Amino acid sequence: MISFDNTEIAFAGKSDNDLQWTYRLFNMIGKPWMVKFGKFVTNIAFAIRLPIKGMIKKTIFKHFCGGEAIPDCTGRIDELAKFGIGTILDYSVEGKSEDADLDRTRDEIIASIATGKANDHIPFAVFKVTGIARTDLLEKANNPNTTLTDQEKNDFAAVMARVDAICNAAHESNVPVFIDAEDSWFQDAIDRMANAMMAKYNTVKAIVFNTLQMYRHDRLEFLKKTHQEAIAGKYYPGIKMVRGAYMEKERERAEKEGYPSPIHANKETTDKDYNLGIEYVMNHLDVFSLCAGTHNETSSSRLLELMEEKGIAKADKRVYFAQLLGMSDHISFNVAHAGYNVAKYVPYGPVKEVMPYLLRRAEENTSVAGQMGRELALIVSEKKRRKAAR
Repeated sequence: MISFDNTEIAFAGKSDNDLQWTYRLFNMIGKPWMVKFGKFVTNIAFAIRLPIKGMIKKTIFKHFCGGEAIPDCTGRIDELAKFGIGTILDYSVEGKSEDADLDRTRDEIIASIATGKANDHIPFAVFKVTGIARTDLLEKANNPNTTLTDQEKNDFAAVMARVDAICNAAHESNVPVFIDAEDSWFQDAIDRMANAMMAKYNTVKAIVFNTLQMYRHDRLEFLKKTHQEAIAGKYYPGIKMVRGAYMEKERERAEKEGYPSPIHANKETTDKDYNLGIEYVMNHLDVFSLCAGTHNETSSSRLLELMEEKGIAKADKRVYFAQLLGMSDHISFNVAHAGYNVAKYVPYGPVKEVMPYLLRRAEENTSVAGQMGRELALIVSEKKRRKAAR
């Protein structure tokens, strides 16, 4: 079985200086008060137009992002490819509301698909529906008891046209595309879009993937329902499985508005549903394709065990492991080194526009018990190993 403690493989792509710089960065973002203070200061600095872009670009942006545009990501793509790791270009601009901006985001995602078509080291594309739709419209469309106005119906038809254009480009280019999961007050509408696109484009294999956040207590049943709908509709569903990135916001909103939280009560039940989810998919791999987006070692090991038990070839394109750029290299690099399919999410976009993503990553890291401690301990272990080897 693969050892995630093999730091020589995990940090093979980092020089001594890179390793030390990463240690300092993780030590900083591992402190919740530092992350909150940094978020506060950054928001103010951008609001009053202080020249902080260069500092951000050289620190947190440099670690977690590929660049400001697709060509800037070439170095990252090539670096990861040396170690058998693919790149998922993630245009991480969100929160726009003007049609021209939403159309530009659609075009950028299609450009990332075209880049994937021309580069074997880019196995997937990805987009967020909130990047190509107004959030107020999406929230209203999410509620089955709400009637859209005629103008809203036209606007929503434009959203569907953007989604279809992206999925059609993925189909034509043979580059599978992930539709990312988002807040629960958008997700039903997103699920309907994803299911419609899978039924349309996944008749031969999985091109469109829906994303399931397994910290939601309804997702395991939703997965089973997806399976039955796919059988009835004669298509092959793609599933990207994650734990979820909006836990605190989900709970706060549920409490404020007085409805039951959609999130599991604790990490143990989330982990249980995640592992049950990957087991369900692997038991029905004749229908499903899976991308396991996880920084959890136990879940990664469980998927490796399932592949071995079921005789699934390491390079079988129906099964991928994925982690975020700059995180959990001990999983990504060790799994790829063993010959399995691995890809890294590589966010990109203008520094200011990507800040919401970066701040969310930093907050997520501090909220996951033990995440930063584990990352830091591995770096320390590798520094000691290198010193002893000299």
